[in-house]
Amino acid sequence: MSTVTTEAGTGLAVRPGAASPKTTARPPVRPRRSWWAPRRLAYGLVRTGTRSAAVVALLLLWEAAPRLGLVDRTFLPPFSEVAQAWWRLAADGQLADNARASLTRSLSGFGIAVAFAVPLGLLIGWYRPVADLLGPLLEVFRNTAALALLPVFVLLLGIGETSKISIVVYACTWPVLLSTISAVRSVDPTLLRLARSLDLPATRLFQKVILPASVPAVFTGVRLAGAVSILVLVAAEMIGAKAGLGYLINASQYNFAIPQMYAGIITISAIGVVFNQLLVALERRLSSWRVPANG
Repeated sequence: MSTVTTEAGTGLAVRPGAASPKTTARPPVRPRRSWWAPRRLAYGLVRTGTRSAAVVALLLLWEAAPRLGLVDRTFLPPFSEVAQAWWRLAADGQLADNARASLTRSLSGFGIAVAFAVPLGLLIGWYRPVADLLGPLLEVFRNTAALALLPVFVLLLGIGETSKISIVVYACTWPVLLSTISAVRSVDPTLLRLARSLDLPATRLFQKVILPASVPAVFTGVRLAGAVSILVLVAAEMIGAKAGLGYLINASQYNFAIPQMYAGIITISAIGVVFNQLLVALERRLSSWRVPANG
């Protein structure tokens, strides 16, 4: 007669010579943190309110100062009147047409400058002979303000689109170029020594070490160039342009339509903020491999 034994602690019947059943310990079930979502939402609301408090305070001051007689409302109308003028410009299509013209010029010049300055900056920063050759020329041009050359661009290229895009290209090139050169030259020497100890060829070293390490500093220059592209273009559009936000501001000032002038200025500021946030998001996307300093 065969005997049956029980596996200790399990209560299962086991015949002699049969393999014991395997038991796996279940991990403890963690309670769902139902409080996390409301707390995160509250934190987000507090942070958003803190970051927008200064802007709200400025708008309230802008609204109150002309009404209280602290400033002449002829030259600084209340914010509510500016908002109404902005809405009228948006409703009749003038704002969209002028903003479209400015964005086309600005983005064209900005894109050309980035496509030209980033490869050139990598080349100058990585190869010393190229830096020695082009260094004196860069020192001459980078200290020449773009707006100081605006009459030269107009004389050589006319008052059409070519001169406006060219001045944007010139102004945007220097922040991107100088930041890229500095990024390549400031790569951590430890990374370079480690990569060379692995006998990486120059092309792989450049691809795997130099480029990833340079992304944050390069995007600093790109973001500066994004702001410059709008500011320089507005100044260029005030001379000989028939469309654009700079033209809208200049024409409104000439016709003494002061609320419309401020509406154009606010539109430029809003475009600059949105453009900068897009570049910040792109930078985070391209440098997602980085480990934050706080661990």
